Amino acid sequence: MFDFIRTHQRLMQLVLLILILPSFALIGVSGYTNYVSGDHDLVAVGDSAITQQEFDEARRNQLQRMQASSGGAFDAAALDTPQARSALLESLIERRLIIDEASKERFSVSDAMLREAIASIPELQEDGRFSPQRYNQVLASMGVSSRDFEQGQRAELALQRVLGPVGATAGVPATVTQAVEQALTAQRTIRLRAFDSADYAGQIQISEADVKAWYDANQQQLQLPEYVSADYLLLDEAAAMQSLPEITESEMRAYYEQNKARYVMPARVQVSHILIEAPEGAAQRDEARGKAEEIAKRLAADPAQFAEVAKAESQDAGTAGSGGRLGWITKGSWPQSLEDAVFALKKGEVSGAVEGPDGFHVFLAEDVQAEAGETFDQAKAKVQGEIRRQLAADRYAEMATRLTDLVYDDQTSLQPAAQALGLQVRSANGIARDRLLAATDIEGGKAAAQSDDAQVLDDPRVRRALFSSQSYTDKHNSGVIEISPGVMVVVRVNQITPAHVLPLEKAGDQIRERLLAERSRDAARKAGEEALAALKGQAGNDVPEGFGSSQTISRVDPQGLGKPVLDAAFGADTQSMPAYVGVEGGQGYVIVRVEGAKSGQADPMLQASLSAQIGQAVGMAEQAAVLQAMREAAKVRMLPEAEKALQPEEQQG
Repeated sequence: MFDFIRTHQRLMQLVLLILILPSFALIGVSGYTNYVSGDHDLVAVGDSAITQQEFDEARRNQLQRMQASSGGAFDAAALDTPQARSALLESLIERRLIIDEASKERFSVSDAMLREAIASIPELQEDGRFSPQRYNQVLASMGVSSRDFEQGQRAELALQRVLGPVGATAGVPATVTQAVEQALTAQRTIRLRAFDSADYAGQIQISEADVKAWYDANQQQLQLPEYVSADYLLLDEAAAMQSLPEITESEMRAYYEQNKARYVMPARVQVSHILIEAPEGAAQRDEARGKAEEIAKRLAADPAQFAEVAKAESQDAGTAGSGGRLGWITKGSWPQSLEDAVFALKKGEVSGAVEGPDGFHVFLAEDVQAEAGETFDQAKAKVQGEIRRQLAADRYAEMATRLTDLVYDDQTSLQPAAQALGLQVRSANGIARDRLLAATDIEGGKAAAQSDDAQVLDDPRVRRALFSSQSYTDKHNSGVIEISPGVMVVVRVNQITPAHVLPLEKAGDQIRERLLAERSRDAARKAGEEALAALKGQAGNDVPEGFGSSQTISRVDPQGLGKPVLDAAFGADTQSMPAYVGVEGGQGYVIVRVEGAKSGQADPMLQASLSAQIGQAVGMAEQAAVLQAMREAAKVRMLPEAEKALQPEEQQG
């Protein structure tokens, strides 16, 4: 059972999703008002409510699914925001509305519809057809009975009947699709003149008073989150190699000989043969020998006739038809007497009569390749590296086992484990719950963001461990965290720095750069707007100085232009051309000269694709409208407790 799960992980994830949602639906159908023991209502939905316990359970399931799908590297902080919490609560409300509607309208699903739905699941099919054997195997591996699975599916299909028909019947008039197509394929011929903010930076002066004024007015933007400095032990291949014993010359030579095929291509011969079988009697063997010697003598004088003679004389039925061709042979694959004869030949030479187990052979060496590759001395460095890597893998496994035990022997320090394993306790500062802080933002210590181990320290699992109660509150060693195969880390909080505003002396350079960028953009915009005003007063079609080459763009082929410039070009009044419009961007200001405008051309493939995409969008919009009407009918109300539930955990107190 477990082997099946390991080899069908994607299938298992799908089945889990199939099982989780219907079970959630069944709980909803039977009523969500069974929670007691001090549970709080967050949202009133008709005669029932979404409770705090339901919300917390949904969050746990959400986190577990995300962490499972990302191999544990998912950052839980990404879902601990007001926006993420609100989205989850909204999904619970919508789910409740659908469940209530399905229950009220007594939506049901026939056995035939259920069978068809289950049979259409690709993961339960073989060669495109439903497989009862695979169906039973999947359910058995999950420990779920067919009755429970089918009841869950039936409930889920019943829920789909609430909004499914709304989206499926959404239609888009052909005129709408045509209008969108024309807008996407319409063309503009333009030239651009850019006013880059970097060109104006040299004209800007930022005083200390400017910096101080900005600092006083914008301190909230300089708020730094709480962060920690941490000690840590990193176990990887490099660490395992440091404690390896010296590899002797004899060990390297032995390894080279055992694995010689990896360094040396042995000599080989492309050979053809003629076989004259030898009966058991002495007289008959002498006759066979004589015939083979006569053939060998004749072919030695004219090797070009070998294939023709082999077809006529060879008694090896398997090769005679191909002129006796045997292909390439290497040493060690044939009896010694035959190999000696074959490998003594030069290219194009014919052997004498060579006695073998089944008769007498005459060989032709069609091609000869000498032994090629690296000698031991040439491959010595490579051999040493391979041996060290193999030893390091064994050493790593041993160290990993010991590290797992050692970090718990003394939970208040990493030093004993480091000494026992020959590792170095490393330190880094500026590790916040959600990121690594810049070196300029932290006080003292080596910045984790600039460390060689920054990628490891920024792993969500590491940050999560540092801010767990075990490390954060008790200052104990974390458990062993496996970042990837061959990389493990153990961390321990050393010092905690509370959230604070970055002091002026550290924020000065950052503020100065920001002010310089803002004022440079303002200068570029001002210069661009003045130039635009002058251009609008000019007449004639001559291209003013500063504009680039002409290019033709459309919304489906924007030629690499950003959306602001694209929108400006298509928003320009084309009744009189050339038309000039200006747009501000992140790097300054751009004037767009529109020189031509063409209507879009019909594209059957694009039109078909648009029809499907717009239809899907309209269907989703209509479903949203129905949900909104259901919300109003159910008089959905956010209760006072909801505001607290939507705040991140660290703010709930």
